Amino acid sequence: MWKTFSEKQLRALCWWRPGSPVRGASALICDGAVRSGKTMCMGLSFFAWAAAKFQGQAFALCGKTAGSVKRNLLLPLLPMLREAGFRVRWRPSQNLLEAALGGRCNRFYLFGGRDESAAALIQGITLAGVLFDEVALMPRSFVEQALARCSVEGAVFWFNCNPESPSHWFYREWICKREERHALYLHFHMEDNPSLSPEVLQRYRSLYSGAFYERFVLGKWVAAEGLVYPFMAGDAFCEEPDGPAAQYAISCDYGTVNPASFGLWGLWDGVWYRVRESYYDSKRDGGPRTDEEHYAALEELAGEREISCVVVDPSAASFLETVRRHGRFPVRAAKNDVLDGVRATAEALRSGKIRVCRACRDCIREFSLYRWQPDAPREAPVKENDHAMDDMRYFVTTVLAEGGGGFFALAAPRKEGMK
Repeated sequence: MWKTFSEKQLRALCWWRPGSPVRGASALICDGAVRSGKTMCMGLSFFAWAAAKFQGQAFALCGKTAGSVKRNLLLPLLPMLREAGFRVRWRPSQNLLEAALGGRCNRFYLFGGRDESAAALIQGITLAGVLFDEVALMPRSFVEQALARCSVEGAVFWFNCNPESPSHWFYREWICKREERHALYLHFHMEDNPSLSPEVLQRYRSLYSGAFYERFVLGKWVAAEGLVYPFMAGDAFCEEPDGPAAQYAISCDYGTVNPASFGLWGLWDGVWYRVRESYYDSKRDGGPRTDEEHYAALEELAGEREISCVVVDPSAASFLETVRRHGRFPVRAAKNDVLDGVRATAEALRSGKIRVCRACRDCIREFSLYRWQPDAPREAPVKENDHAMDDMRYFVTTVLAEGGGGFFALAAPRKEGMK
């Protein structure tokens, strides 16, 4: 458990206590830089507040998915709760945590707000409070449905997030209107986390550039503009390492009229290198290809290498089936959340978890062209010059994220006659 807290963290911990001038607030909003300590101090405060104010009530812990709120909030928080004197019991089959302090026991349910359909998941429950971890990643319909469930007298709304675009609904409806909503607003900087050393602070500052730097390091709600990966130029690219890789994988962005981009990745000393690519533009290279022709290009790219995984554009159902039918490569549909994927890819590139070799000319060309949509109602890159960018993003979100730079388990391709 933390031994010291910053002044900002102490405000988040104690704002609801007797004697606090803001204890009557209807909501707490904590936003700002990454790694600023806002999530853990808010989580600890939420449980302490619930134990002080209620007995036998239900509360919600909400994240983009139930798994993410468990991983990012609940599991790191459990040792702190136990050290603070809570008796906790986790019921994974129900996504339920029972937490008792003194003679009071309350129930905390985990919910995921991935998309618009998630609002139905939280209907019907009566809550005394709700904590949204990374609320800016959740759809408005889910958040408002969860807020509507807080009908117990004295219920309070708890929000934390890293900044997004200033056109984001949460910024407009909650942060800009915090006074009329009677919300306490605390804006965090990295320096508000006393557990971070100067060396760690500098490392996080070096991971981001452009709008991501302003958001995640400076904690500003700013619009993304210009190049998506402005740091990928000049000496950002490298030569292929010597010798065979410890592991190989291929990422595929499928296209018939639009270009198709396949990237071959190799793992050397914990770093994944994009060493070669196959990029086919039907307008440039002689008309559309069939799935079988795309598969032939995939085999040519793989050569005699053992490929541990092929990840494919999830909308390419026919090509996924073609790869499965041939039975040579383990194949799976890639994860395709664009904004989360762009963030993860930017961090992987900046931190050196992935590198792009100079032989990948079309990928390098797209780095110089891949831009944010100007004045779009919802933040997104322009859907042009994005095919190598998409296959790289599929690799990061599906192979890198799940494998962590080492072996990752996948189902083997089905052989003829297997059920």
